[in-house]
Amino acid sequence: MYDVRSMRADDFIDDSEIRDTLAYAQENKGNRELIKSIIEKAGECKGLSHREASLLLACEDEELNGEIYSLAKKIKQRIYGNRIVFFAPLYLSNYCINSCVYCPYHVKNKHICRKKLTQDEVREETIALQDMGHKRLALESGEDPVNNPLEYILECIKTIYSIKHKNGEIRRVNVNIAATTVENYKRLKDAGIGTYILFQETYNRKNYEELHPAGPKHDYAYHTEAMDRAMQGGIDDVGLGVLFGLDTYAYELCGLLMHAEHLEAVFGVGPHTISVPRICPADDIDVNEFSNAVPDEVWQKIVAIIRIAVPYTGMIVSTRESEKNRKAALELGISQISGGSSTSVGGYAHQEAPEDNTAQFDRSDTRTLDEVSDWLIRMGYIPSFCTACYREGRTGDRFMPLAKSGAIQNCCQPNALMTLKEYLMDYASPETREHGEKLIEKELENIPNEKVKRITIENLHKIEQGERDFRF
Repeated sequence: MYDVRSMRADDFIDDSEIRDTLAYAQENKGNRELIKSIIEKAGECKGLSHREASLLLACEDEELNGEIYSLAKKIKQRIYGNRIVFFAPLYLSNYCINSCVYCPYHVKNKHICRKKLTQDEVREETIALQDMGHKRLALESGEDPVNNPLEYILECIKTIYSIKHKNGEIRRVNVNIAATTVENYKRLKDAGIGTYILFQETYNRKNYEELHPAGPKHDYAYHTEAMDRAMQGGIDDVGLGVLFGLDTYAYELCGLLMHAEHLEAVFGVGPHTISVPRICPADDIDVNEFSNAVPDEVWQKIVAIIRIAVPYTGMIVSTRESEKNRKAALELGISQISGGSSTSVGGYAHQEAPEDNTAQFDRSDTRTLDEVSDWLIRMGYIPSFCTACYREGRTGDRFMPLAKSGAIQNCCQPNALMTLKEYLMDYASPETREHGEKLIEKELENIPNEKVKRITIENLHKIEQGERDFRF
């Protein structure tokens, strides 16, 4: 049944193909010559098939695993350099009619506080995020056609884009909402969204249906085919992800890569981003009920293999992960992180009372955006608030060739430095600003094009004088 070009979920995510792949990986995990050839192929930065990647995941040879990690670091540096893009989740509503057994928003949870932001509260949240320094948001909402219709999401997007507070503005709104129709994706595109994000949760159809026993999300095919409809609706930047821990990690990684291959085969554009969340504690959710927990070292290997297998994609890690794990993941392939995040509805503008808990999950990294920024800077990374590609039309099939060749760095390096300068001038603590200014001075020397370097330096001076929003 497996057909990478089919538009049917059961064809491009074929259970038999996944199980054959996992059997192949187990049978060959001791074949050093084959594994070394795959690593050598991956070094060309053209990616790997789901079968090749699955074999690398199964590899238990410490020396070869060391080569995998080393290659992941090299590929990450070649394509994304040392830039780390910041974003923040903004939870609009936790009303939901689904019954997902791993999510505290499930409809049967009667003791969680339900809340939906008014447009005035959306303004308050947006201003609070702007005052932190954020420029890029990911909107989150439960699925509820009465409380959270698409019209509400569109109104929130319009409100967010309209707010210019002091020197702050949200320049890119990504959206993570339930699977919908081609027509609705067109409306989201017309509203000016950046990336449409939808986590598959699990690619195992049987397990998926058991984990989603009721509600519209129960429909595996409709959910799995959502990215096809989004692409058909004109959204050419889409973000994939699974919730590791719901099924075996080897099955999920294989399915995830098959989904990426499907998008590439049908639309010529693979996923703009891939997220790698693991299930974690939350209200009414006991993680011990799930038997597929992924250890830190395995999770880090998954990050490395995704970077090798899909070298062009942006990779995202949230505050679900600890500072220690985020540090390891940054080295192995992550290019986007959240900072100073709240997973509650209305959690930025107002501190939530314990009895009014609306959080979707517990955060492991509770540091402020400034603390995370300074942490990145001290490790030699460039905190980036850049949204230039989206605003310059470098999306979809216009972005991918630049990403795959590494040429995107010609724009990203100076854009990252200029947006960091904005952050340092407007929001950073004195200590972070001091460290950031030294980093900018150092990183200017890594801009190879002299004309671009000269313009960047001129723009940095203009930012010091109060001007904002320069981009290549």
